[in-house]
Amino acid sequence: MQKKKIMAKTEAITMDGEVMQALGYENFRVELDNNVQILASVCGKMRLHHIRIMPGDRVRVEMSPYDLTRGRICYRYRNVTSNNK
Repeated sequence: MQKKKIMAKTEAITMDGEVMQALGYENFRVELDNNVQILASVCGKMRLHHIRIMPGDRVRVEMSPYDLTRGRICYRYRNVTSNNK
């Protein structure tokens, strides 16, 4: 009997980017900081907590090293606006 070879789980690649376009069913076109555009979907926790993502938002994207054209949006940065009047 042969043992199955189990591949080691690799770490996800994390990059920051900006949402360029909202596509259907929580899919987004995201331009990363290195000017590469990818297709990204919303992760489960963000979907669970109904976090809204709009074009122009800064996001953190996780990508698999096996497919660098698709990713998962795992964090939306807060817009920093100061109203110190």
